[in-house]
Amino acid sequence: MSNSYNNSYRSKSIFTTQNIILISMGWALLALLFFLLFSAKIPGQNGTEIREDWYVVGTNIFEAAAYLGAGVLCLRNWQSSQIVSSRKVWLLIGLGMVAYCIGGIFFGYVEVILGQDPEVSLGDVFFVLSYLFLGIGMALALFSRRIHLEQWQWLIVASVAGIGSFVAWWISQQTKAPSVELDAIVQQLAFVLNWFYVVSDLLLLIIATIMLLAFWGGKVSLSWRMIAAAAFSLYIADMWFKYATNYLPDYQSGDILEVFWVFSGVLFGMGAALEYEASLSLKRRTSGRKRT
Repeated sequence: MSNSYNNSYRSKSIFTTQNIILISMGWALLALLFFLLFSAKIPGQNGTEIREDWYVVGTNIFEAAAYLGAGVLCLRNWQSSQIVSSRKVWLLIGLGMVAYCIGGIFFGYVEVILGQDPEVSLGDVFFVLSYLFLGIGMALALFSRRIHLEQWQWLIVASVAGIGSFVAWWISQQTKAPSVELDAIVQQLAFVLNWFYVVSDLLLLIIATIMLLAFWGGKVSLSWRMIAAAAFSLYIADMWFKYATNYLPDYQSGDILEVFWVFSGVLFGMGAALEYEASLSLKRRTSGRKRT
C-alpha cells in the first residue's frame, strides 16, 4: 500500500526528473537568449558605453536561481536514504551551490546597488566556501570509487591540466589597477583571493576531466558527466571574467560568456536530478529481484 502510494504520488508530482530536466534546459535557453538579446552596451556619461542596470540585475537573477535550484536538488539527494552514491558528496556540493548563490547576490549588490567595483567584498567569503565545498565534494565522489584510466586517458588529463594552467597563467600576467585606491591589507587580500580562485578552478578542471573519463558510458554515470560539464562551464566563465577584468578597460559584468555561470548551475542541478532518478530505479530493480 505504501509503495503504491509513493509511486502514485511521484507520477502526479510536477517535480519529476523529466520535468526538472526540461525546466533546467528551458532556464538555460532563456538565459542564453537574454544574454544574446540585451548584452549590448549603450552610450553613457563621459562618452563611455555601459550596460543597463536592469540587464545586469537580470543576469544575476538567472545565475542565482540556477545555483539555488541546484543547491536544493543536491540537498534533496543528501536527505534521501535511497541515494546510491555518498550522501556527504551531495551535502558538500549542495552547500557549495548555495554558497555560490549567496556570493553572487552580494557581488551584484556591490556592483549594481552600491555602484562600486567589488575588488573584495563579503561575497568573496561565500565564493571561497563554495570552492572548498565543491572541491572536497567532487574529490570524494571521484576517489570513493576505484579509478582505472588507460595511459592515453591520463595523457588527456595531463594535456587538459597543462592547457588550463597555461591559460590561467597567461591571463594572470596582467592585473588591472583598481578603480579606487585600496589599503595595503585589502590589496594583499585581493592578491591572495585572485590566486586562490585560479588554483581552485584548475583543480576543479582536473577533477572534472578525470571524472568525465572515468564515468564515460552507462546511464547511471550520466549524472557525473553532467557534474563534470558543470565544472568545465564554471572554469570557462571564471577565466573569461578574469581576462575581461584584467585586459578590457572599464569592463562591466554581463558579457555573453558569463552565461556559462548559468550553465554551470543548471548542469549541477541536472546532475543531481539524474542521480536521484538513477538511484530510485536501481532500488526498484533490486527490490523486484528480491521479491522474485
